[in-house]
Amino acid sequence: MSHEFSMGWEVFEIIWINLLLSGDNAILIALACRQLPVRQRRWGVFLGALGGIILRIAFTLVIVELMTIPYLKIVGAILLLIVAVKLLIDEGEHSDVTAKPNLWSAVGAIIMADAVMSLDNVIAIAAAARGSTSLIVFGLLLSVPIVMFGAGALLKVLERFPVLVWAGAGLLGWVAGDMAAADPALPGFVHAANHGALELWLSIGGCAFVLAFALAIAVYRQWREDQRA
Repeated sequence: MSHEFSMGWEVFEIIWINLLLSGDNAILIALACRQLPVRQRRWGVFLGALGGIILRIAFTLVIVELMTIPYLKIVGAILLLIVAVKLLIDEGEHSDVTAKPNLWSAVGAIIMADAVMSLDNVIAIAAAARGSTSLIVFGLLLSVPIVMFGAGALLKVLERFPVLVWAGAGLLGWVAGDMAAADPALPGFVHAANHGALELWLSIGGCAFVLAFALAIAVYRQWREDQRA
């Protein structure tokens, strides 16, 4: 795989993951700004989204540094698997953010709520960037206009084509496996020659686990509903 293709794929992963996990963030932006005048509403959406992204970049860079500690990437991979499964089985509940009466209170509410809700984004993006600060900043900044102006259309597309959500969750599982394989503790247990195979199998295993587990839960829920009917 060429270096250019690898970087392009990693940027694509970051943007796709950020968009998939930003549904709640887009909704809270709309809720916080809905009572503002039209002109202020546009500024509220822009400044709130931009502030949230800057905060997310800072959090992600901190997480990347922490991931150099042995076994933390494995812990992060487990958390990422949970995020991926939750993406598929979530009931669609969203954070309750009240409308704000002025621009700066709306921007503050958006940034604070984004900080609380963005742990899943941060872990996933740190894993997809594979430690590259430039990829983290570039990928997140590139996703800003898409989240701000295309969130509504994106949510409609995902509702119409659920397979895209399943594909995104599978990607998260793949990234989780890749993240676990890159843990600094593993070279002490795995011979260097076997590390490439381990990375591949953990990535495939992470993807398969997410899809199989979420499908099993979906089948079980459907069975429960059929029993109640």
